[in-house]
Amino acid sequence: MSWEVLPATAERWDDVRAVLQPRPSKHTCWCMAWRLSTGEYGRLSAEERGAHLKSLAAEEPAPGVLGYLDGAVAGWCNVAPRKSLDRLAASRTIPEVDDLPVWSVTCFVVRAEFRGKGVASDLLEGAVEHARAHGAPAVEGYPVDPEGGRVNPTLAYVGTMEMFERNGFVRVRRTEAKSDKRHRWIMRRDLT
Repeated sequence: MSWEVLPATAERWDDVRAVLQPRPSKHTCWCMAWRLSTGEYGRLSAEERGAHLKSLAAEEPAPGVLGYLDGAVAGWCNVAPRKSLDRLAASRTIPEVDDLPVWSVTCFVVRAEFRGKGVASDLLEGAVEHARAHGAPAVEGYPVDPEGGRVNPTLAYVGTMEMFERNGFVRVRRTEAKSDKRHRWIMRRDLT
């Protein structure tokens, strides 16, 4: 098996669409929930959110990374400077830790046929390398703490603490944000 993680650029837009909107839906978030203010996100249709993400894919740095297993697109990870993620930057439940210009990993999407193969973990490492290549001093994630249980897979899109710890992240602070009624943590990996 060969594995590759590449920036989600405009040239790879068809692959971004294959992961984030495999079937047309008016509910597709396009991983824009953290990038836009709550009001702006609510005003945009799924089609408009997709167009906005496509415009970001045409810019540098790319808005995320795509993972490929044996040449087939397997998943997506949203990664960007925290300050560029409007809703996250204004969040009261996931506050800034300090003034370090960190990059944030906010979302994973793995296509159904590739689940259970470590794709999200490999995407996380690719996201870290993408951030490093663009000068990030550190990368943060906001995963859920399973608290000894199993997290509903549809609510695990933020990743789990164990996955982040396996990828060299350390716990910084428990947040007031929750996923599947379980707390999320700010976790950070220093890149300096």
